[in-house]
Amino acid sequence: MAAFPTPHINATPDDFAKTVLMPGDPLRSKFIAENFLENAKLVNNVRGVQGYTGTYNGTKVSVMASGMGIPSIGIYSYELFNFFGVENIIRIGSTGSINMDVKVRDIVFAMGASTNSNYARQFELPGTFAPVADYGLLSTAIEQAKEVGARYHVGNILSSDTFYDAQSDANDKWMKMGVLCIEMETAGLYMNAAYAGKRALGLFTVSDHILTHEALSAEERQNSFTQMMEIALKTAVEMDKLTK
Repeated sequence: MAAFPTPHINATPDDFAKTVLMPGDPLRSKFIAENFLENAKLVNNVRGVQGYTGTYNGTKVSVMASGMGIPSIGIYSYELFNFFGVENIIRIGSTGSINMDVKVRDIVFAMGASTNSNYARQFELPGTFAPVADYGLLSTAIEQAKEVGARYHVGNILSSDTFYDAQSDANDKWMKMGVLCIEMETAGLYMNAAYAGKRALGLFTVSDHILTHEALSAEERQNSFTQMMEIALKTAVEMDKLTK
């Protein structure tokens, strides 16, 4: 019996490219499809989680939202990797900086993704798993960032289950360990990729600075992260060349 469609994705494997860009916001997914992809087709809209497939510079690429948090991206990335034949997922999202050198609108690549989530417990590992990016995706994306002249940083980020943390000094502790910024999904994505034997990368635009309180508006977050989108799309094209 086929494992698709699922309760969350009403599509077939042929509807998706081998590389899926995954923003959290469904409206950002729609923006990318309408402004960057040619002949984009809506392939999923279950629960308003919009997924599109089209072409970018002649390469088939998909973009689908993940929703917020590790439980949500955990569902969508698991199904894409295991039921729909997707090989690469590139998370493109916003992040809050906790490093004075990481400025608003900078790009951050998540070489590693620390977390306060309990997601890894399901794997029953005899230790602590360190979720990391696929090196091929990471190195390819960094080359694309250099080509477009992006100001970028590579390092450890935090995927937090808590947007409003009851521990007032929690950020200080992560800062002490060299964590660059905070978001809410990437560690779960990296774990699912590892478990499925697939590839994943998280890259972000800094939308707000937790230390200086500088922030972009919701509309700016949705529509102005074009440099990050371009890097991810160019990475998808290069990965397609490498796997042919």
